[in-house]
Amino acid sequence: MSPKRGDRAAPPPVDDEYDVRFANSEAADGWENLGHQAVGNLRRAFERIRATPRAADSPSRQHRLKGALGTGVFKGQGLERWQYEVTGGGRIWYLIDDARRTAWITYAGTGHPKATD
Repeated sequence: MSPKRGDRAAPPPVDDEYDVRFANSEAADGWENLGHQAVGNLRRAFERIRATPRAADSPSRQHRLKGALGTGVFKGQGLERWQYEVTGGGRIWYLIDDARRTAWITYAGTGHPKATD
């Protein structure tokens, strides 16, 4: 069965890790596509987002989006929007929900999100 909106992206978090969940079905489908294209990179991205969603030591790979894209609304709450570059074109966008210790995947795909065009 394919993942869908609200599903966990992988095993539950341990200790102080963030839960990683899909904000929508399109993100879940894109996650699956990324897994087919770059399984190792996707695994590293997942582990990084789960452990340190605001990591600043590799800004070319993981960073907060700029301008109006830097914030997103989920369940009525404004949250920081970050990006993880999985491959040269593949991206994951996620919102950091500190109250729920959850990273909500809003976009995952093998190409650049249309919002950046």
